[in-house]
Amino acid sequence: MPPSTPLLPDQQAEIDTLRSSPQSTLRAVAPGMEKHLYTAHAVLDHGFVRVVDYMGDDAAICQAARVSYGKGTKSVSNDEGLIRYLMRHWHSTPFEMCELKLHVKLPVFVARQWIRHRTANVNEYSARYSILDREFYIPAPEHVNAQSEVNNQGRGEVLQGEEAARVLDLLKADSDRCYDNYQAMISSDGQSGLARELARMNLPANIYTQWYWKVDLHNLFHFLRLRADAHAQYEIRVYAEAICAIAADWVPFAYKAFADYRLGAVTMSSQMVDCMRRMLKGETVTQETSGMSAREWREFEEVTQS
Repeated sequence: MPPSTPLLPDQQAEIDTLRSSPQSTLRAVAPGMEKHLYTAHAVLDHGFVRVVDYMGDDAAICQAARVSYGKGTKSVSNDEGLIRYLMRHWHSTPFEMCELKLHVKLPVFVARQWIRHRTANVNEYSARYSILDREFYIPAPEHVNAQSEVNNQGRGEVLQGEEAARVLDLLKADSDRCYDNYQAMISSDGQSGLARELARMNLPANIYTQWYWKVDLHNLFHFLRLRADAHAQYEIRVYAEAICAIAADWVPFAYKAFADYRLGAVTMSSQMVDCMRRMLKGETVTQETSGMSAREWREFEEVTQS
């Protein structure tokens, strides 16, 4: 189970100080988001996601759209309807009016996957200046899987018994050994001590790092569409799911539209649409008569038969 207090003592002290001195404001606030400010939502064994700051709400999306489209939005009777129209027709700019800044603690290998989304502002904890803590992600037994036999970048069946125990023992032992050597190299006890920027290269990819990540709502939704998907790697998916819960409270209309038209929707190729129409007419369609590759056909079956 994730820890109930994933923050370090100095981080909690900073938050307590900020909470003790609330500020009045004339800016628009989202009541659903206010409850998330300075709250660390535990993820994995040592990680967390917490909201540092935000800008905008559902009304800000509509305000931007109406400035842009003017009379073109008069047929939309309310804000929720307008937001759903914008999402349905891929109008992205109004969603860029909202921004979110998160403080995230995550394993390095998850961070390297996350950073591929080059649409945010990021400032990461520096191991050149600071010493990393002895905190490593060790998966729970139910998340120790074999390599998938059909997907080269995915998991297969869960490892069982002695095989799972062997893997977990190796992960724990290697993590501790690498950190022990890291500490020995940077130690100045009777020696100069290796530079931190060099010693860090010995640390494994499951050690935890932290960063501040600021992104607009349009690009946040793109990140969530990919990383909250059931096919995404578990370790990044749980972070995305935590952010989904935050976004649902922040911009409920926009998040509902996103969940309906992106997260819970599917995209079909022209061949898939043609096959669907043929099937609705009662025609028997096979992979050989579909015009699709074997992999595309499997994906089509997942949609039509699940």
